[in-house]
Amino acid sequence: MAHFIYEYSANLPADQLDLPGLMEKMHTAAAASGIFPLSGMRSRAIRCEDFRIGDGNPEHGFVNLSMKVGSGRDLETRMAMGRTLFDILIAHLQPILASRGLAISFEMRELEEHVKFNHRNI
Repeated sequence: MAHFIYEYSANLPADQLDLPGLMEKMHTAAAASGIFPLSGMRSRAIRCEDFRIGDGNPEHGFVNLSMKVGSGRDLETRMAMGRTLFDILIAHLQPILASRGLAISFEMRELEEHVKFNHRNI
């Protein structure tokens, strides 16, 4: 299981953000790692209309990626995969970084297996 949840400020240009392209890159990298099954991957994005960053400069934007993963992977494995995914995120956002202030964050959370329920036919 790997669920990617993107939150981003509404002031970022959609053509530069290219969320479908970013989602494809993340799914490809996670699947290639061999530690996340492709059938368990999900991506979704939440556009934040109301936000404030630092001093309130309206030109500044943000992208936050929260990743939920199933339990069972050791810390070293999660850290290595996290670094790989964060590097992809930074590289993908370079056109925006070159044109405006941008705060980028990423976190990976391991879910408790005993209180996580799934049902799918994919």
